[in-house]
Amino acid sequence: MEFFATLEQHPEGVKVLVSLVILLLIGTGRRIAVRTFDRSGLPPERRNRFMVQSRNAAIVLFLVAVTVLWAEQLQTVALSLAALAAALVIATKELILCISGTFLRMSARTFRLGDRISVDGTRGDVIDIGPLTTTLLEVGPGPTIHKLTGRTVVLPNSLFLTYPVVNETFTEQYVLHTTTLEFGTTAGWREAETLLLEVANEACSSFVEEAEQNMRRVGHKHGLEPPNVTPRVWVAPRDPGIALILRFPAPIRGAGQVEQAILRAYLDRSDGLTTATSGAARPEA
Repeated sequence: MEFFATLEQHPEGVKVLVSLVILLLIGTGRRIAVRTFDRSGLPPERRNRFMVQSRNAAIVLFLVAVTVLWAEQLQTVALSLAALAAALVIATKELILCISGTFLRMSARTFRLGDRISVDGTRGDVIDIGPLTTTLLEVGPGPTIHKLTGRTVVLPNSLFLTYPVVNETFTEQYVLHTTTLEFGTTAGWREAETLLLEVANEACSSFVEEAEQNMRRVGHKHGLEPPNVTPRVWVAPRDPGIALILRFPAPIRGAGQVEQAILRAYLDRSDGLTTATSGAARPEA
């Protein structure tokens, strides 16, 4: 009597006892069934199949019975685990985002060591790639300057999930760079276009063939039509006047030097009547 009174005071103990009884009953029932089947004289293949099936059925039956018996406690444990998981997610949100950004970079093959990239206004050469951060050797300042500043920038990889990554070295050794010359009037723009093409061809003459071979190789590698690397000029409207947009090939690490050579030669020959502003380097046709 004292034993049953003690069990009434501890409901969990009753459930443990019932679980053991269920296990004993299922185990005993299976053993009897297996012995009966062994004495039936059936082929060994069928006996083996019955043993496997009866064992699996006994396990499933026991798990179902225990789940029903301990449903309240299991629900409490599940809620506790859910609360713990939510707290961990909130506490490690940035860490999870950084790891997700790393997987995104790896799956998309966005960039690699040595590439020059731009993310959320920050430009630089990639010198280290970690599971949580990426380190850049800063280039700038601003999108119009192509010189190393001597500073390093550590970017959390979570930025790759929310901001586009511009890889300025996709075309490997050479890039198609653009620069814009703005005019306050349309007078004499054809002469300016001719002069601009002339100085651009002179500045690029020493490497234009090598740049063309590089573009062909990259195009074949990625299944793309290689762009024409010959310097070209586009005319764009401005208010007032127009703008001449020059596109020319340049070594990836020397785009700024080639741009400066073109602009200085043009200004020297045109008496400095135009205002030049630089565009960001980008591989485009």
